[in-house]
Amino acid sequence: MFSKALSAAINGIDGFIISVEADVSDGLPLFDLVGYLGSEVREARERVRISLKNSGYQLPAKRITINLSPADIRKEGTAFDLPIAIAILTAFGYIPQENLEKTLILGEVSLNGEINRVNGVLPIVYTALKQGFTRCIVPISNACEGAVVHGIDVYGVKTLQEAVKFLNNDLILEPSYVNNQDLLKHVDKKDDLDFSDVTGQEIAKRAIEVAASGMHNILMVGPPGSGKTMLAKRIPTILPELSFEESLEISKIYSVSGLLNNNQSLIRERPFRSPHHTITATALAGGGRTPTPGEISLAHLGVLFLDEFPEFNRNTIEILRQPLEENQVTIARLQGTYRYPANFMMVTAMNPCACGFYPDRNKCNCSINQVKHYLGKISRPLLDRIDICIEALQINYKDLENKKEAETSYNIRKRVMAARNIQLERYKDENFYFNSQLTPKTIDKYCRLGNNEKSLLEKAFVKMNLSARAYHRILKVSRTIADLDNSELITEKHISEAICYRSLDKKYWED
Repeated sequence: MFSKALSAAINGIDGFIISVEADVSDGLPLFDLVGYLGSEVREARERVRISLKNSGYQLPAKRITINLSPADIRKEGTAFDLPIAIAILTAFGYIPQENLEKTLILGEVSLNGEINRVNGVLPIVYTALKQGFTRCIVPISNACEGAVVHGIDVYGVKTLQEAVKFLNNDLILEPSYVNNQDLLKHVDKKDDLDFSDVTGQEIAKRAIEVAASGMHNILMVGPPGSGKTMLAKRIPTILPELSFEESLEISKIYSVSGLLNNNQSLIRERPFRSPHHTITATALAGGGRTPTPGEISLAHLGVLFLDEFPEFNRNTIEILRQPLEENQVTIARLQGTYRYPANFMMVTAMNPCACGFYPDRNKCNCSINQVKHYLGKISRPLLDRIDICIEALQINYKDLENKKEAETSYNIRKRVMAARNIQLERYKDENFYFNSQLTPKTIDKYCRLGNNEKSLLEKAFVKMNLSARAYHRILKVSRTIADLDNSELITEKHISEAICYRSLDKKYWED
């Protein structure tokens, strides 16, 4: 007898439908699984067999063949356990085939018949909705995660018996429901982080405000204890709140990575990821035997903070080049190509030399060659991809003692949001949202300069020996500074400030 249940797998952060076909026939007793399977799926044979027995289902000695189609795509993970069990029971007549119509099933079964949590439910349910399914059966611990997607019924089940009774209409379950707007409204704010806590560093604060307004990458250079890390950790407090679409996009990444817990169905705050400098290239960009998102994808639509930038392995940070340009990570494997979104604001911090105090010769004993060797760990192509370079100066005692009331994150955030709203309106007909995403073609359209501005930029280009990429990034930053001034035109003042944010790399890297 033949039966079919429908499930899904993950490719990148998107789901695709998998057909679980079961055939029961006479012959030597056998339980065979085919369809280009990973080790976790092959092991489902024993989990499902024992789970069926312990759930009270006595199966005759038959030849059972399970095919996961399409057979040319590799299947990984444990989410196929439940659909395999349901397909077998349907083939033996425990469940009518018509009861599985437009029903997507996924979940891991334990040996005693309980249904365990799996990863990637959110993007799979979203795919099921787009494919015309009317309901999904998932583990009870994944029900709230799947219920974020409205327009499709998501039912959480605890055991295999409960799933069978529900499919046979012997048990009535209520679909899970999540009020997404309420979730986004009730976000627990981190009141312990605020820009008013940072003493001094007004120039660095201004640069961070510009960077946050246009989603520009920023590098802070300064001695130890100058407040670079303190400033970076407070950047999320001045970024706009997540929209539902942004929250859903981030949550899909975290769902695939298994980082959504039972009490969290949506990511409600912009991510702030701060990996240690010993991180590997795979952990940063993503990948592995079974590809998963890396830190740069987990920072999507948020902040990726790389402290002690030169201490990262050079081969590791060079991986950032392509994501910074394309806003996505592409990982090629024999079984397919995986793409993960990576549209993040990169914030980096570093000391000017190994000891941290160059050019203060009262404290720094590093030779010029040692300084250049230390700074040379960051390549020029990668440095060109950083829009803003700023110096964080050492705080003196008077600044600490005569502490003035600094501007709060709330006030800075209002200006950032105003500048971003200008960009959203300007680029409403484009396929991007921020000034940092302007291409050379759109720069000509949205960053028109007068003769005086062109002359100033030409002088800076020649004197500072800038690359074409650095030239374009000065224009992007100038556009953001003009937006903060609510100015349609880019003036000399805006160009000058943007040039100042590029002058630091010349000061340190070419001295």
